Amino acid sequence: MSRIWAGIDSGKGHHHGLALDVGGRTLLSRRVANDEPDLLKLIGDVLDLADGHPVTWAIDMTGGEPALLLALLVAHGQEILYIPGRLVNRASDGYRGEGKTDARDAYVIADQARMRRDLRPICPGDEAVVDLKLLTGRRADLVEDRTRVVNRLRGTLLSMFPALERALDVTYVGPLKLLTGYQTPAAIRRAGTARLTKWLANRKVKNAKSLAEAAVEAAERQHTAVPGEKTIAELVRTLAGEVMALNEQIAGIDKLIEDRFREHELAVIVQSVPGIGTVLGAEFLAAVGGNLDGFASPDALAAFAGVAPAPKDSGKVSGNLHRPSQYHRRLQCVFYTSALVSIRCDSNSRTFYDRKRAEGKRHVQAVLALARRRVNVLWALIRDGRCYQVTPPVTAAA
Repeated sequence: MSRIWAGIDSGKGHHHGLALDVGGRTLLSRRVANDEPDLLKLIGDVLDLADGHPVTWAIDMTGGEPALLLALLVAHGQEILYIPGRLVNRASDGYRGEGKTDARDAYVIADQARMRRDLRPICPGDEAVVDLKLLTGRRADLVEDRTRVVNRLRGTLLSMFPALERALDVTYVGPLKLLTGYQTPAAIRRAGTARLTKWLANRKVKNAKSLAEAAVEAAERQHTAVPGEKTIAELVRTLAGEVMALNEQIAGIDKLIEDRFREHELAVIVQSVPGIGTVLGAEFLAAVGGNLDGFASPDALAAFAGVAPAPKDSGKVSGNLHRPSQYHRRLQCVFYTSALVSIRCDSNSRTFYDRKRAEGKRHVQAVLALARRRVNVLWALIRDGRCYQVTPPVTAAA
């Protein structure tokens, strides 16, 4: 028996494991519970089939449901490949039959691992990188929740008090605190500017007087109460409180991310690049697994991040480039957002951006070009183990 390829179709309560030999013949196919004893038995049975020969495991997820299985495979020193779910779905069309079963998906995963040589390995990350992945994922969830609540707050306030909705930016603390105490035009008019200013100042709101004046001015423009005003006012008060609570949670997560990020050996180098702070730096380390060992070149990292165009040629048509469809969304956000920020705070980035604009590129195109260039810069800094400098050091001739 030579090398064995084992495919895992992961699920919440159960996984389906299937092993193939070098000729594609099925050696084992089993549905196992997502519990340690059952998973250990599956691993042991596959290793027994291999009889000392190497086993390559392939799986369609890198965390979450198969986290326990991945930890057991890493503990046993097994080689693990990652096959994205989209690739599995598309590859399934090339196999006989139209049915959709866990066993079939596991077979496709194992067979693709057997035939392909371009699949990314799943490397065990250190504790800091694992923590950063969890914390940045939680932060992304909280930011999405806050966006939904803010949009709901704006829509609810607009249905009762359009002038106040225009006057306030409910993404800031001051307007949110105002809405927790005063929501209707009549209530704001009764309070008046002086009383409202004092009320806001007691709650340590910055620019309390200007905020109170804007609210009273909006209240003077509306003297009609809409139907259901009392209920809408209560909803506005509740939603404003929810946004403030989410802001506090995000601030707490940011502090945890900063503390964990600074413990990483590459934190100083990554954060030295203009436009990359603790959150974006943590996102970068979480996306690449804490190091660049999985990328053979800056071009590979740029393709993974989605900041390198992909060719789209056919027949006589050549030279066409388009935006890639398969890339790491959050890593692309890291490079694009940091490029936007660096235009304002880094002379080298500003010069590069202005040059691209002078060449006729639109704003987004110029920022993407800058993001691509910054991949090379960050790669070189990590390779050389040095921090970013506006004027790079001159290497003396030998």
